[in-house]
Amino acid sequence: MQTHSPLSFPTDFPIKVMGKRVNGFAQAVVDVVRRHAPDFDPATLELRVSKAGNYLSVTATVNATSRAQLDDLYRALTSHPLVKVVL
Repeated sequence: MQTHSPLSFPTDFPIKVMGKRVNGFAQAVVDVVRRHAPDFDPATLELRVSKAGNYLSVTATVNATSRAQLDDLYRALTSHPLVKVVL
């Protein structure tokens, strides 16, 4: 069953991923994103450290080709042990 999406594809779609500021967090996000969006360029990653310096926000803008691709990517990110929140 196909669900209707208000998005039209392909589209550039930013995904914000937050987690503890630990070594390897940004690379872990890149690895997951590239499994679902092989054309993602890690050089476009945006990083922001929380005010207290304990958390890192990573924004990856992917060229989304379908709602299913985005759903799979969100599921993979939210199930990763280093990830706290995906927006």
